[in-house]
Formats: sequence, C-alpha cells, structure tokens
Amino acid sequence: MRARAILADPYLRELLQSGFPVRLSYRVELWAEGRVFDELQRSVEWEVRVIFRGVQQTYEVIQFVGERPLSLGVFARLEDADVAAARPVRVPIRATADDRRFYYLATLEVEALSMTDLEELNRWLHGELQPTVRGQRNPGTALSRGIRSLATRLLGGERREYTQRSPSFRPSR
Repeated sequence: MRARAILADPYLRELLQSGFPVRLSYRVELWAEGRVFDELQRSVEWEVRVIFRGVQQTYEVIQFVGERPLSLGVFARLEDADVAAARPVRVPIRATADDRRFYYLATLEVEALSMTDLEELNRWLHGELQPTVRGQRNPGTALSRGIRSLATRLLGGERREYTQRSPSFRPSR
C-alpha cells in the first residue's frame, strides 16, 4: 500500500491550512491463513504527521517510529510535503518458511488532528518527555486514540481509513 496524493483532497487541505495537522497512521500486519481463523503473526506501526506553519507558509513532515520523531523535511509546497509523507517504507516483517499461506494487511488511517494534539506534539518536540518517560502518561493507548478521534470529529476534523490486502503467498524456502 502506498499513500498517493492524500493531501490533495480539498477538505483535508483546508483543514491543514486552518491549523489542523494531519496524521497518517500506518499499520502493516502479517497474517497466516488458518482452517477456521487466520492468525496474526507480526505487525509494525508508524505515523507521519504534516503540520502547516502559517507564519512561515511551510509544511513540516515528521515521521514517528515508536516514539522517535524523524523530520522528513520542511516544504514550501503542499505537493512536496505530500510526496515526503507518502514515501515508501520497507517494513521488517517476513513470513517463516513453512507450509502455510500468508498475506499482508496494510491499513492507513488519515486524521486531521485537534489543537490539543498539536500542542502536545509541539511540547514533545521541544523536549518535554518527562510525563511519558516516568510512565505517567502513555499517548499510544487505545483509550487516548479514541479520545483524540472523538475530539477531532467534534472540532470538525476529518478521519478516513484505507485497507489493502496482498494476495496469499507461500514463502520461498
């Protein structure tokens, strides 16, 4: 799965330029086909955020793997930020060489964030990691994701999800 021209959507572009950063949450899973139920083998998640800096009229693209931010650049044009946000990522998941059939399931969740999330991101990027390091706060829990999604929708944000499944395969030995 590759995200292409996600930020070209007029409504999403308007939200971004109105101060709502856009979060692209990726999840790739490896599944083994079963007789009754398929079995999740491994999964990898990462996130890309696009933030419009109104004063500078630029777009910053930041990739998060785990809790580590990596700047993918600052761009004057939204189209360039879109290309950076959609750059391919090699996912370190391989199927074991056995007789089962496997498939990959890729999910992309696109969400315009609330201002609270923007403030939290800015604090985090400026080094305020103490609450998370001490274990007082876990920003990746399902509960906090649910609250963020609800707040985003209440504030007029946007949330979309795309899923794609690979064809079934048997790993080469």
